Amino acid sequence: MLRSLSIRDVVLIEKLDLEFESGLSVLTGETGAGKSILLDSLGLALGVRADASLLRQGSEQASVTAAFDPVNNEIVELLADQGITPDIPGEGLILKRILGKDGRSRAYVNGEPASVGVLRSVGDKLAEIHGQFENQRMLNQATHMGLLDAYGALTGAVSKVSGLWTGWREKEIAVAEAQAAYEKARIEEDFLRHAVEELTEIGPQPGEEQELAETRTFMMNGEKIAEGMEGASKELRNGRGVESSLQSAAKHLTRLAEKIDARFEPVIGALDRASAEVADAQSELQRLKADLDLNPANLERTEERLFALRALARKHGVEVDALADLQQKFLESLESIDNGAKNIDGLRAEAAAARAGYQDAASALSDARKKSAKGLQTAVNNELAPLKLGAANFHVPVDALAEGEWGAHGMDRVSFLVSTNPGSAPGPIGKVASGGEMARFMLALKVVLAKADPVPTIIFDEVDSGIGGATAAAVGERLAGLAADVQVLVVTHSPQVASMGVNHWRVSKLAGDSVVQTTVNGLNAQEREEEIARMLAGAEITDEARAAASRLLAGRAQGDAA
Repeated sequence: MLRSLSIRDVVLIEKLDLEFESGLSVLTGETGAGKSILLDSLGLALGVRADASLLRQGSEQASVTAAFDPVNNEIVELLADQGITPDIPGEGLILKRILGKDGRSRAYVNGEPASVGVLRSVGDKLAEIHGQFENQRMLNQATHMGLLDAYGALTGAVSKVSGLWTGWREKEIAVAEAQAAYEKARIEEDFLRHAVEELTEIGPQPGEEQELAETRTFMMNGEKIAEGMEGASKELRNGRGVESSLQSAAKHLTRLAEKIDARFEPVIGALDRASAEVADAQSELQRLKADLDLNPANLERTEERLFALRALARKHGVEVDALADLQQKFLESLESIDNGAKNIDGLRAEAAAARAGYQDAASALSDARKKSAKGLQTAVNNELAPLKLGAANFHVPVDALAEGEWGAHGMDRVSFLVSTNPGSAPGPIGKVASGGEMARFMLALKVVLAKADPVPTIIFDEVDSGIGGATAAAVGERLAGLAADVQVLVVTHSPQVASMGVNHWRVSKLAGDSVVQTTVNGLNAQEREEEIARMLAGAEITDEARAAASRLLAGRAQGDAA
């Protein structure tokens, strides 16, 4: 609900602060007093396109601030996505727009900078301004399906269809991806089979490259290794041999230890360990000499395998140790080729089942929409005659889409059309109806769709244009009825409509010495009766006009009491 509106330096308004209440509020005043300025100002705060002509003469900038409450979850999520605090405790949601002399504007939501697009998105969920020539949201065919679904309580069915659509599209994508992968694999099949044959023939093993490289290095240096080992053996065998010398030394010290004391035992132990280590060294040298392969043919075979592995690794752009994994990958690719057609057939069957499920649910939704469309048509058409639109006819065609146009919302196209004269072809409201007719069509729609399309604040600009008497009274009654569910503000020249308001403001234009200003004043009961009398009588207010105004207001009061 719109709680307050603050306007600074907009056209004829220097400074204006208004507080609003729930229910039906009316704004009246003579033509040219500036009622449209209020709507233009509110439009700025709601994110409509800015125009430098709105700036009051002599001012550097104009500003409009609108406060709303409460904030619904949809707006909370929208603002949270923008990183904006959605609700200020005790203040609600505050939209602000500042307009400069160059026509550029700045937007703020709860004091935080925001794009005009965000301001417009939030504003669309808070208020609607229905003027004679405004580009209304309800005139946009893109909104018609959602409005019909809301009217028919079909959101659950739409959600089901949307989920089935997503599932079907995912299955179709899986088929396409599998088919593409299969085709690609078929193109590479010859290469894969040749590569697998090469890899299978050579049989790479993890860690084999390092082992072969070490063996190759050892074999290439075989003669030097043999000479070194032989030299070491000779040194160990010189004279009586190192082992024999160590054993002999240990015997001498053992005799001393037996005769004198045990202080030589550590030395004897060290000599014994050294003798054992020398024996082990000689044994290991003998083993290495036995294992030493000096056969050139064996070296050649080792080199051939090592080089073959490295060449194959370079060919495939991998490390030698990765060849075994590559072989397994190629085998799996070949297996997928062999099983590819079968897998694709299975995926296609799943996609076909998903399509059938979507189509069944979407067809049921289409039937439900057609049923709801008939109900909506009847309800709106019942509202047209009292609004002096009895010759008009409201249509809600639900047309089937071609398969290429199916989507998450089903297989239908929904339109709101009207024919204003018997026998004339129905067309879009904005193209068929005149300005005054359009505003009344919007009123009829809003009355019927009030609960289905719960925008908390609705503003009507001269919805009573070109009508009077019983028709104007019918408009007033419908506005009052609509105001039982949402906040309604109406700019009116009709005393019948004005008398239905719970709150009443008079818009006046005051001429000073050098400037003309628009002011807005809330009216008490006596002032209100005088204003309605003015609307009935014109320039000269008569006692008869005052009496008629009193009867209108009394009639509203009785209606409220009833």
